[in-house]
Amino acid sequence: MPTPSHGAGTPPYGVPLPPTGGPVGAPGGQPRPPAPPRAQTAAAAHDLLLCVAAPAMAASGGDGQLRGQGLQGFYRSGVRTLARMELRLGGIEPMPLQGALTSAAEARFVGSVRIPGDPDPDPALTVERLRHADGTETVTVRNAGGRPARLPLEITFGTDLGLLGEIAAGQRSADLPSQVQSAGLRWAGLGRSATVSARPTPHAVLAGAGVLRWDLEVQPGARWSVDLQTALESYPSAGRPPTGRGQGVPLPWSEPEIRSDDARAQRLVPASLDALGALLLADADRPTDLYAASGAPWRFGLTAADALWAARWTLPFGTRLAAGTLRALARRQQAGRQPGPGAAPPTGGPAVGPQEGLIPGPMRHGGPELPPICTTTEATLLFVTVLAEAWRWGLPRAEVIELLPAVERALAALRASVAEGPDGPEGFVVDLSRAPEDRSSRSAVARCEVQAQAYRAALHGAELLAAFARPGAAEWLSWAAALRERFRERFWIDDLAGGRPAAALLGGGRTVPAVASSLVHLLDVGLSREGRLHEGLLDREQTRLLAQRLTTQELDCGWGLRTLSAKSPRFNPLGHRSGAVRVHETTLAVGGLADAGFEREADLLLEGLLGAAEHFDGRLPEMYAGEQRVTGCPPVPHPAACRPAALSAAAGVHLVLAMAGIRPDVPGGRVVVRPASSTPLGELQLTGLRVAGEPFSARVSRIGVAVVEEAPPQLQLGAG
Repeated sequence: MPTPSHGAGTPPYGVPLPPTGGPVGAPGGQPRPPAPPRAQTAAAAHDLLLCVAAPAMAASGGDGQLRGQGLQGFYRSGVRTLARMELRLGGIEPMPLQGALTSAAEARFVGSVRIPGDPDPDPALTVERLRHADGTETVTVRNAGGRPARLPLEITFGTDLGLLGEIAAGQRSADLPSQVQSAGLRWAGLGRSATVSARPTPHAVLAGAGVLRWDLEVQPGARWSVDLQTALESYPSAGRPPTGRGQGVPLPWSEPEIRSDDARAQRLVPASLDALGALLLADADRPTDLYAASGAPWRFGLTAADALWAARWTLPFGTRLAAGTLRALARRQQAGRQPGPGAAPPTGGPAVGPQEGLIPGPMRHGGPELPPICTTTEATLLFVTVLAEAWRWGLPRAEVIELLPAVERALAALRASVAEGPDGPEGFVVDLSRAPEDRSSRSAVARCEVQAQAYRAALHGAELLAAFARPGAAEWLSWAAALRERFRERFWIDDLAGGRPAAALLGGGRTVPAVASSLVHLLDVGLSREGRLHEGLLDREQTRLLAQRLTTQELDCGWGLRTLSAKSPRFNPLGHRSGAVRVHETTLAVGGLADAGFEREADLLLEGLLGAAEHFDGRLPEMYAGEQRVTGCPPVPHPAACRPAALSAAAGVHLVLAMAGIRPDVPGGRVVVRPASSTPLGELQLTGLRVAGEPFSARVSRIGVAVVEEAPPQLQLGAG
């Protein structure tokens, strides 16, 4: 599968923006008359209720009506099966009283209707709509009045069968004509078709108007219900599309119970797992290998890096999601070619040519200071780390062995990406997905976070190679040590505050001095043997200076870390790489700072994210505005943020569990528990975790003492 190529102007959520302008002049040199002002057409999701059960989704306003505006509608596999579903009782739209998610996949809407001519000021009729993302909805009319209600229920349907990407960019086609089909309606066009059916059968079907009608007579104290089902019958596809988690396929994690003195943390974990569960996909021919879609509504498909983060951060609940994700990505990995006669393989793996051994991923914006980067780099390096850490958590040996060839190919791709001479900053890792012509035409950028990811992958790769008697472990350890020395020497910028890492290194050794949240990847050092962590690229003093910098108002807005310093002239609180808060990077900082012993700084950032989660009902979006926190003002949502998103949902889990500091080494027969001594969540009890596939429970007291209450008997317990 080739790596997708996207232009630098493509938004991070993968939806093309509408045109922003045209030529200034008109033919013949005549001035163009002023254009009338245009309303914004690109769709937004921050004010919608999204029900998600991958690959299906439903989006509406808080009143529950689907009006065909913006993203509103039912979707399946990227096709809008239904754009309009407007309900009227006696010709009146119910007055909206409440609309809320009851789970990530379901929503409940309640409205009221007064019977015409009823002298009682209280509404006699309530209308409840129970909606599921899979395309089903139950409408219930209740009569609490003192006389029978005789009136028609009419529901108007319509759809354009549009594609999600086009609709999100503001394109809206006219509704297709509807046809009568048994107990409902059918639409066909653009090579696809959809239906809506009802039980009980409507008393009248008006195909021209797209209306289903029931003549109701609801007695006092009685109720009447209708079940509606929307389905996508056919759609064009080059192959079999991914499916959701099918019936009989269990969730790929345990069902933990989290108790904490901090009620926000106690709510965050189950809400995050619920959101992540709604995003689970599987390849059609491998229904038990589950992985997480990136997020709804914008990236409702597999983005390898996001899926790997979700798998990594849910390892305390079992290794099944990691195993399914790794296998799905190994099937997509670009295979290497056999070496030619007399050719020697690179260090630590088989021969690799351009683009070989990579885990494909889309382009993402690099912010105002750096060019776009392909997520192939992050995914390929993270693949090695997730397998190594899943092995530590208890992934069975046979499953690890099955995936080792993919790790060797990824390591070979890493080795081939190290810049030499004019190719870029010599000795540092550049974008793994660069085409051969780019290598010869221009030097590459060595990003700070890529060095951290490459260094960690080299160490984890060396551990796997050594443990399974594969060649190359010693060479990768030596390479990682040399990278660490080069990084400390050439990536550090001295300033009046004591110094900081550079955001990137350019050809000729020039540094990019931007202060950005991407620096937090330096704190993510990775799990090693015997419950220890790897040594990072920064030394102790450099880590201390970074910790101090992260918790100043330059980066910390009070709700989390801005992606770019507020002191930058290019700072934009809604810029996804120029000032917005990206939840997973702040979560990385919290866990990394706590592990490094900088607990005060970790606690400050933890409090910011928990405060934001409270305002988002425990369901963190992937990002929100990086405006400075002000008492009484909630965080400003981002109109292009996915919610649910795999990154932020998994981050919500990791944010809480990181405070317990559980570090297993199942191959070494040991598990270490090193909680944060500052106990920012108060007493914390974790029940129903999984280590080595068996139950694991631990409790952290209010004074920071950890007690393991349940663990596999073959593991030795220890304190960090």
